[in-house]
Amino acid sequence: MSWSDNNNNNPWGSQGGGNGRGQGPDMDNVIRDLQNKFKGFMPGSFFGKLGPVVIIVALVLIWLASGFYRVLPDEQGVVLQFGKFVKTTQPGLNYHIPYPIERVLTPKVTKVNRIEIGYRQSPDNRTTQIRDVPEESLMLTGDENIVDIDFSVFWIINDAGKFLFNVQVPELTIKSAAETSMREVIGQSPIQSIFTEGRTEIEDKTRVLIQSILDDYETGVTITQVQTQKADPPGEVIDSFRDVQAARADLERQRNEAEAYANDIIPRARGDAEQILQSAEGYKQKVIADSEGKAARFLSIQSEYAKAPGVTKQRIFYETMESVFGDMDKIIIDKDSGQGVLPYLPLPEISKKASN
Repeated sequence: MSWSDNNNNNPWGSQGGGNGRGQGPDMDNVIRDLQNKFKGFMPGSFFGKLGPVVIIVALVLIWLASGFYRVLPDEQGVVLQFGKFVKTTQPGLNYHIPYPIERVLTPKVTKVNRIEIGYRQSPDNRTTQIRDVPEESLMLTGDENIVDIDFSVFWIINDAGKFLFNVQVPELTIKSAAETSMREVIGQSPIQSIFTEGRTEIEDKTRVLIQSILDDYETGVTITQVQTQKADPPGEVIDSFRDVQAARADLERQRNEAEAYANDIIPRARGDAEQILQSAEGYKQKVIADSEGKAARFLSIQSEYAKAPGVTKQRIFYETMESVFGDMDKIIIDKDSGQGVLPYLPLPEISKKASN
């Protein structure tokens, strides 16, 4: 039975002839046209026997060749087989079983996406309007204060298959994980560190916690950065909080001044104390050396005295007189001088002239 038979129906079941509007093509006519085209360069008897086979083979080859596809450097290929995810392909030339058995999705995986939490940006013609979302931004700190914090989460796709098929709404999942993680980290931090030096640490802890949650869900997402846009007290108490901050700043300034004074005076006091200790040690060594020298001299004199007492006594007398009169001004009067004459020998002046 030919394609045109079937009770005047075409292969798609439409009634009537083969030229009506909305009807499928007549396959007998299509094959006949292809046979006529090939008859020009192929023998008639050969084409009559193998012509349909050649046409079918050519169509199959064309269908198979349509399975080649290219994945760009910023994409990943996601292969679906009858609608079910089967594998992920990397950038370059790849192949899949042609449609309708398999089809390929190529989402962008290097694009950095951003999710805003605690605020929304709505750009107009000239400026960017920022709207606060208090149900997301108000959080309780570790010391039971309330902080109004806005932050952004930046993320990229690292596994397109997991991203498309493991989570129904990936953006909502990332947003929920980010808000939950930030609330947990803020709940473990004092309010003072949130406003000052602890902000970077909070961002890092939040990023790690978000990534852990998303990995548990196998979302195929990598969190690249958590960026705090604003961290302030609630608007109702911000003036009082600023007064407290100013008082704390004054306290910190006075503490720094006191530490600077202590750092200046304490080293000097330690230096003076060390100098006194060294002087005392030097005096101690000097006294000990003098005492030991005198003791040794006494023992030496005692030994000589035992050998020659008279000579030793005379020597001691001369040495004593020398030590007594050595530093004194002396006037010598000769007893044999004539009467009425006062002999005078100015020894100090002679000594001065001799020294000059």
